[in-house]
Amino acid sequence: MAATTRCKPFITTKRLIRSVFAVRSKERSQWSRNIQEAVKKNGGDSNDNSELSTLVAQAKKSGLPKDLIERAIAKGKGVSLSGEPLQTLTLEAMLPPAVSTIIECQTDNKKRTLDDLRHLVKEAGGSVTSTSHLFERRGHIILKSDRELEEDSILERVLEAGALDMEVQADRKSLSVYTEPSETASIARSLSTSLGMSLGSYDIIWVARPDFIVDMEDAEDETRLALEEIISTPRPHIVKL
Repeated sequence: MAATTRCKPFITTKRLIRSVFAVRSKERSQWSRNIQEAVKKNGGDSNDNSELSTLVAQAKKSGLPKDLIERAIAKGKGVSLSGEPLQTLTLEAMLPPAVSTIIECQTDNKKRTLDDLRHLVKEAGGSVTSTSHLFERRGHIILKSDRELEEDSILERVLEAGALDMEVQADRKSLSVYTEPSETASIARSLSTSLGMSLGSYDIIWVARPDFIVDMEDAEDETRLALEEIISTPRPHIVKL
């Protein structure tokens, strides 16, 4: 009984530390993505890119390390910190209890990165196996507004532009739009103009097929933490997408 009692605070503290780490990593990932998008739009020189200059200053103030800022700027340029071109690497895996995943990243060392990812999957209790048949490629566009959005008032225009689906985000001022991959760029520009919204970003992503979607809010703690750890674990030669 005494041994069991002593273990509980340790387990609780461990989970709390991992949860805090996951939240911090999520914030850092968001800063990195914002910096990357600013570089892609207007270049990597902060003297000529006011948006980048502002983001870097805010990221530093929030505690984002200098090396992560430099890595995000390099990623926006499509190169590593050493100046080498980045290559995309994709790994399919199954995590416990039965969560299919596709891990995609960019790296300047594919072999070492692949070894790292396989190790992380194994460490999380998962296995490397084919899962792509459970997903499909979709264009993903993020549009931003300075006012709250009403889904009913914009749905028709979004679909008429050729989009497949859309979703107003929790802040009510951001809009996610899903498209066929080949039409992503043209629809992004069209909707930005027709809706009077700024273009946050657009990319090609993997989306789970409707019958296989897992709500991560309802997923078991260990599964969610394992996914967050794989996403957020820093590796010098990995630049996350």
